[in-house]
Amino acid sequence: MVTETASDGAGDKIRCDACPVMCYIKPGAAGACDRYANQDGVLVRVDPHILLERTVSHGGKLVPFQASGDWDGKIVHQPELFVTAIGAGTTYPDYKPAPFIVSSQVEGVDMVTVVTEGIFSYCGVKVKIDTDRYLGPEAATVRVDGEAVGHVTTSEYGSQMLSLGGVHHLTGGSKKEGRVTCDALMDLSNRKAVELTIDGGASVIVQAGQPPVVNGVKEERMRVGCGSATIGMFAKQWQGKVDEGVVVDDHITGVLSEHQAGKLLDIPATGIKMKGRRSTPGRYFQVAQPGTGWGGTDISDPLSILGPFDPKTAKPGTTLLMVSTTGEHAGYYVLDEALKPVQRDMPPELQFSVERIQENCEPALCTVLFMAGAGGSLRAGVTDNPVRLTRSVKDALTRVTSGGAPVYVWPGGGITYMVDVTQMPAGAFGYVPTPALVAPIEFTMTLSDYEALGGHMDYVQPLASLRDVSKDIRQLPWPGQGI
Repeated sequence: MVTETASDGAGDKIRCDACPVMCYIKPGAAGACDRYANQDGVLVRVDPHILLERTVSHGGKLVPFQASGDWDGKIVHQPELFVTAIGAGTTYPDYKPAPFIVSSQVEGVDMVTVVTEGIFSYCGVKVKIDTDRYLGPEAATVRVDGEAVGHVTTSEYGSQMLSLGGVHHLTGGSKKEGRVTCDALMDLSNRKAVELTIDGGASVIVQAGQPPVVNGVKEERMRVGCGSATIGMFAKQWQGKVDEGVVVDDHITGVLSEHQAGKLLDIPATGIKMKGRRSTPGRYFQVAQPGTGWGGTDISDPLSILGPFDPKTAKPGTTLLMVSTTGEHAGYYVLDEALKPVQRDMPPELQFSVERIQENCEPALCTVLFMAGAGGSLRAGVTDNPVRLTRSVKDALTRVTSGGAPVYVWPGGGITYMVDVTQMPAGAFGYVPTPALVAPIEFTMTLSDYEALGGHMDYVQPLASLRDVSKDIRQLPWPGQGI
């Protein structure tokens, strides 16, 4: 893609106006962002402009289409083609219309897709890490190469959550903090592995769509449920096979004989005593400290969370199954004459139950959601009255996508959106050294709605004309669900 150039008497160098850095680029070289280069005195976009094709099989080979040569442009007439903003260029400075405002017909309806690569200083990623292991205290600082890039946020069911990036880390700290934050966000968004360290907690390697690696150990599965939920799911399978069951969990440890599920199955009391704080029958909080041991606690010996059995109720020979919420840890015990649990070999029927817990645990993965606010340059590139675009998005007249992937637009003011990076083509994200991330964003609506919101109608071009303005177009198979 060719962008506008600026002549300022700098010899053979040309000045790039694609971002606020305004690099001077000598012939044959690229700018600081590696996205634009000086090719024979013309400012060009280094990466190809990406089109997504639904009918190409997933994982198919890349097919380049050049403006010259044998390409007859037939691909642009196919109805399942979507023009992404990847490789399209930016709207900077704000007054410029979006690089591509493309018209097409979908099932007889005239449509417009406005595409641009947004420069986002106000952006970050939300990271979901499927693990029960303790990563660090809530609100603890997350670091890359020693620099603060975000913090631990509230954990969710079976997952630890991180909030990384944001304008304060990108621009509010030292130059190194901003650079490291930008690099980490770009790598995470481009589905590369990044090692994070958490103050007072663990080291974790995060890569979108891959298992997390916590303190050098690859996580295999997320928990089937909390300790109480596990009791509810498996109480019936344990009935008649074991007298007592304890599911160890950092949050809610479950006890079979006390739990409502056990009561309904007429499982008798065993005299077991639990440490921690009793919530409701069969549910205990704070049986141990958070950690990377059994059920996300800091224990390696499950008996450490038990008090003495009640001699008025307990009987020698009582059997006890202790298991973690993932089935990774399990032990079988029998009370001796002193009413102390003694470990024995796991009976096959209980081993089968432990394996069933493991089977019901989903694979542990890292999820990376890129989050950004579409500000002035983006909206002005679509319409000369930017608030109309915001209203059109809120009224569901305009659909927002990122690299063809569906996004979630937050309610309230502005266009604040989140997108799953695994649904986007690889390498969809770039950067500018201000520092800020560069991410694709597309707005799709009917031609009549575009005209009504004050769109740049003079810049609307038919889909088939892309071959006349783009020197390098690549067709990719749709990587995810898309629009």
